Amino acid sequence: MPSVIERMTEALNQHDLEAFLDCFGEDYRSAQPAHPNRGFGGKEQVRKNWSGMFESFPDFEAELLRATTSDEVLWGEWRWRATGLHMAGVTIMGVEADRISWARLYMEQVEEDGQDIDEAMSTITGSDGLSEDERSEGASPT
Repeated sequence: MPSVIERMTEALNQHDLEAFLDCFGEDYRSAQPAHPNRGFGGKEQVRKNWSGMFESFPDFEAELLRATTSDEVLWGEWRWRATGLHMAGVTIMGVEADRISWARLYMEQVEEDGQDIDEAMSTITGSDGLSEDERSEGASPT
């Protein structure tokens, strides 16, 4: 019998909403730690979310890059693609009775032309990435 993540991947790629929903327990809870306001509970919200995804992205494909299970916790690394959509990230899911009971999603839009690491660190730290000596040299008129 295929694992829940194998069933989930197949359902996603077949755009089979009912098979996808069958991967979740009735009291499913979802959290997105990088976006706390997006957390929810219940399969009906899963239905709403994914019926919208399948409708909006008829060429949606899910690629499971890696997965591992430890003590009823399933980790998966994903790429989700469609015309106008490219997401990548990790899901951590609790599994009970071969159904997903909770998940923490770390899925984000891929930035093809985003900041490089120095620009990103400058944004995060609020600095320009220069040392004090480099700043002093840059301020000198000579």
